Amino acid sequence: MTGYVGDKTTGFASPASDAIEGPIDLTEILDLRRPSRYPVRVRGRTFFSRGILDGDVLIADTAGQRASGQLVIASVSGQPILAELRLIKERWWLVSGDDSSSPILVDPALDVDIWACVTGVVREHP
Repeated sequence: MTGYVGDKTTGFASPASDAIEGPIDLTEILDLRRPSRYPVRVRGRTFFSRGILDGDVLIADTAGQRASGQLVIASVSGQPILAELRLIKERWWLVSGDDSSSPILVDPALDVDIWACVTGVVREHP
């Protein structure tokens, strides 16, 4: 008896059989070989409205370019936070995803720094 061969089945051949791709390499897709890229796990539901769930893994890039509206990992008084970055009147502000706190001015003198820009999200569960 021989093993199963996928092209020897009954019925008709799938019209999409020529579109089957090989294995998906998330390291390559998310460019995780870059020394500036790190996975960061989310705790909380602050950015539920943007599709970020508790337990999701964000891809953070410490060399990423800042853009208004982008999610960032920041440090506020030594505590890491996830926030939306906004440029308002030529100053950068960190804004909560659920309006649970007032916007925070990005200023190293105030112990507020941006650590990384979020470039992707991976969800391990449905």
